Amino acid sequence: MAKNVAEQLVDMLVEIGVKRVYAVTGDSLNFFNDAVRRNGKIQWIHVRHEEVGAYAAAAEAELDGIACCAGSCGPGHVHLINGLYDANKSHVPVIAIASTINTNEMGMDYFQETNTFKLFDDCSVYNQLVTTAEQFPRIFITAVQHAISKKGVSVIGLPGDVSQQEAVESDVSNQIFRCKPIIRPSDAELNKLASYINEAEKITIYCGVGAVDAHPEILQLAATIKAPIGYSFRGKMGIQHNNPYEIGMTGLLGQPSAYYSMHESDLVLLLGTDFPYQKFMPANNKIIQIDETAERLGRRAKLELGLCGDVKETLKALLPLLKSRTDDHFLNAQLKFYEKVKENMKTYVEERGEKNSIQPEFLAHIIDQQADNDAIFTVDTGMTCVWGARFINGTGTRKMLGSFNHGSMANAMPMAIGAALAHPERQVIAMCGDGGISMLLGDLATIKQYNLPVKIIVFNNRALGMVKLEMEVAGLPDNETNMENPDFAMVAKAMGIVGVNVDHPDQVEAAIQQAFTYDGPYLLNVFTNPNALAMPPKIEWEQIKGMTKSMTKLMLGGKMDEVWDTIKSNFKHLKEI
Repeated sequence: MAKNVAEQLVDMLVEIGVKRVYAVTGDSLNFFNDAVRRNGKIQWIHVRHEEVGAYAAAAEAELDGIACCAGSCGPGHVHLINGLYDANKSHVPVIAIASTINTNEMGMDYFQETNTFKLFDDCSVYNQLVTTAEQFPRIFITAVQHAISKKGVSVIGLPGDVSQQEAVESDVSNQIFRCKPIIRPSDAELNKLASYINEAEKITIYCGVGAVDAHPEILQLAATIKAPIGYSFRGKMGIQHNNPYEIGMTGLLGQPSAYYSMHESDLVLLLGTDFPYQKFMPANNKIIQIDETAERLGRRAKLELGLCGDVKETLKALLPLLKSRTDDHFLNAQLKFYEKVKENMKTYVEERGEKNSIQPEFLAHIIDQQADNDAIFTVDTGMTCVWGARFINGTGTRKMLGSFNHGSMANAMPMAIGAALAHPERQVIAMCGDGGISMLLGDLATIKQYNLPVKIIVFNNRALGMVKLEMEVAGLPDNETNMENPDFAMVAKAMGIVGVNVDHPDQVEAAIQQAFTYDGPYLLNVFTNPNALAMPPKIEWEQIKGMTKSMTKLMLGGKMDEVWDTIKSNFKHLKEI
């Protein structure tokens, strides 16, 4: 019996290594759903919201190299958008099947009609509509090649009637090409790069996610030129481990040591990073950027030199051209400063908090201590990102997933679904904010339905904490940032998941241990300190005393406007550094 296009689609998904489809079935998706059922080699994951499915697919794609989600016509398309934006901005290969209305109804404002071209163009690297069975195989192959080579989302619009048409064998290759060309700068460019490095006295290396495969070469580079190594949040898990030259992250989520080192350097090497926060980049020293995507060069900082190349291959070719240094004064100074920063961070951990106000730093530290060496962490955007950035340490086998480029709320729990399905052999820990978990709470039912042993830790500070802080930093009174939350532990229980409330710091270690050793999904609702600050730990005691004294004098003189200006200026200064 001849196959239809929906069956052909499933066969081709199997061929490229897709293991599951995240979707809410219905209408135009039903023939695809049935083809998945009858094929038996792909699992249909029934999420409660298509946004969750897109996030889950993004997580799986980041971990394993390809994933698939789907949305039915109209609202199903729209619900996919946020998760697809995240996947595309994170540069992970996701195939999105946007099934749509029958072709004979298109262009007449039919029920649930959407314009897939307009809708998905801004969150994809490829976006096409299939209108005939003959088109389908070539569009599928082209979509997959775009997703893999351009590292992004490919959208295939598939009308319901086309899904039912008899499949046509492709007249072109059905093979997927996962090309890995060696890309590095030319010899002349490498010699120029080497001359800059050999002439500079103080150098800082700053690495992003594009450098994580070059860990040995980066350490060799640092050892040769006696340079400290900073890293972005996405680069942390791949760069921090077994790294005697590390000085942490820069940026609002990071440590002052990396910021200071970059600004004190004569030369900063940006390796595989598209770190977006220009205010944290030095402006008065030389910067050289190396990235495999040439269009990213120079868009974040004023460059002395921009080079296109894979970081690993570039460093392998560069290292023989470099002079080995003996002067390690700058390196040792930065490492010494970083040790002080880490000692300062320990004070946040040691201050465990009190009843209904557990310090989130302490909680994150305990999670880090008790988590497996190869755990997969997911972090919600906002304050939990801060605690994950500062207190979850890389081991070389751990992974951390988040909405680092798109910056969306509510990503941690959906990404944990994709991670747990793709890697059932590994511990998956979702570090959720109360705002984030509230937004897509319904998909706790998905976790239960597939009995995924995800450990959900809710950092419940009863507020949109990062937004509240942003408003205060801007000199605005925070408004409508407080959260009147349900009892998340009871909600979990209603979903069939073990749920436990933790309201005292003495309970934290035992509660985390119990959650991590439990064979199944588990939610801890931890009442954290709503006033915990997410500022870089750069305020020295003398600075605090100086600010306090000046404000005291102003208050005694009745000059309250000037007091407020002092507070605002100091918070602004902290945000900038």
